[in-house]
Amino acid sequence: MLTNEQIGFYRENGYLRVEGAIEPKPLAAMQRVTADLIERSRTITDSDDTYDLDDGHTPDTPRLTRIKLPHTRDAAFSDVLYSQRLASILKPLLGPNIRLHTSKLNTKAPGGGAAVEWHQDWAFYPHTNDDILAVGIMLEDVDEVNGPLMVVPGTHKNPVLSHHRNGVFCGAIDPADPLFERDKAVTITGKAGDMSIHHVRVLHGSAPNLSDRARKILFFELIAADAWPLMGVAGVYQGLSAPEMWGRMQGNIICGEQPTIPRLAAIPVSMPLPPPPDATSIFKVQKSGGAISAFA
Repeated sequence: MLTNEQIGFYRENGYLRVEGAIEPKPLAAMQRVTADLIERSRTITDSDDTYDLDDGHTPDTPRLTRIKLPHTRDAAFSDVLYSQRLASILKPLLGPNIRLHTSKLNTKAPGGGAAVEWHQDWAFYPHTNDDILAVGIMLEDVDEVNGPLMVVPGTHKNPVLSHHRNGVFCGAIDPADPLFERDKAVTITGKAGDMSIHHVRVLHGSAPNLSDRARKILFFELIAADAWPLMGVAGVYQGLSAPEMWGRMQGNIICGEQPTIPRLAAIPVSMPLPPPPDATSIFKVQKSGGAISAFA
């Protein structure tokens, strides 16, 4: 589904926008399910296995940062994940064997929905190679004012910046880092059904949502299956035995098969250790780790 020009753009810049990636029927199904999940969150008073609550969440005004693992909550999401349409977009970038790392639906609430500080996903889950990316499916229109994703093109080829502060992993870079060239950032906007793709090492973040509309983006983090985790990744493989980890990896294959031999690449690596006090989500990592905000 991708043109040679699009593939080349992704390789060079570390990101891509694909217009009309999701057809109207599956898009409408995901929109309905998302609205229902948000409605059901009204009775939730604390973050749990399904919801990460944002500040100010009440039964009258539900405010979420995230719906966790949406592909396990409803077939509307898993049908898109396992679709031939998505596979046709991913295979030119990741190869024939592709594994899901995780999924999340960031539902950045209107009127100040939480920012995501600048970071590289690679700092959270290093692997034996970096043929790893995140797909962001826009469930609603995304524009300049409702907290769009921003990336710094080309940074997937640069060093991994420090994501530590005061001796612990904080899940964000220091905005004063001389290697952070904020003036080169580009904003990825689009219509519902459009898709963003960003490389695991590209610097990215998103400002608070200051509009009166939610910013709902479904993220699938996807990996070339010959990329093996360098350590037990929190929330995915951490604490699993070897047979359990192998079973999880096989179970997360979305197309092709899981190779038994990892592919090693000479790429820079850092580890998300020591962990912060709360590592249950990126929002908690950045807050409890004392990340310095670039959006304050």
